Amino acid sequence: MAQLTRTLAGEPTEIPGRRKFFAYRDLGAAQGSGGKMKVQTMTAIQGMTEPTGWHYHDCECQFIYILKGWIDMEFETGDKFHLKQGDSLYIPGGMRHNETATSDDMEILEVTMPSEIGTVPCSPPA
Repeated sequence: MAQLTRTLAGEPTEIPGRRKFFAYRDLGAAQGSGGKMKVQTMTAIQGMTEPTGWHYHDCECQFIYILKGWIDMEFETGDKFHLKQGDSLYIPGGMRHNETATSDDMEILEVTMPSEIGTVPCSPPA
């Protein structure tokens, strides 16, 4: 059941995440939505030391909004994006992609549906 949920700036709720070079902060939407969606921030601890490798997420969708800095991403469609502060991107679930570089100060707001998603390594597109 959905419920009103708030997260205060002074009460950080850091959570484990997919990448060791990012710090993740849960913003409470998973609890409030009964697991239908997750909203979190991803902040670079350092710039990426290596690409994430090709992968996809087992989910309905992923949405990112760049709060600070930049990130470079490539997709199975052949698209390559340099996303910077103020840019956003909707990624359908199951779409293969690879993050190749970030700024040292990157911060992203990420929304996923449902709240629990899987990350599946895969081969690069042909």
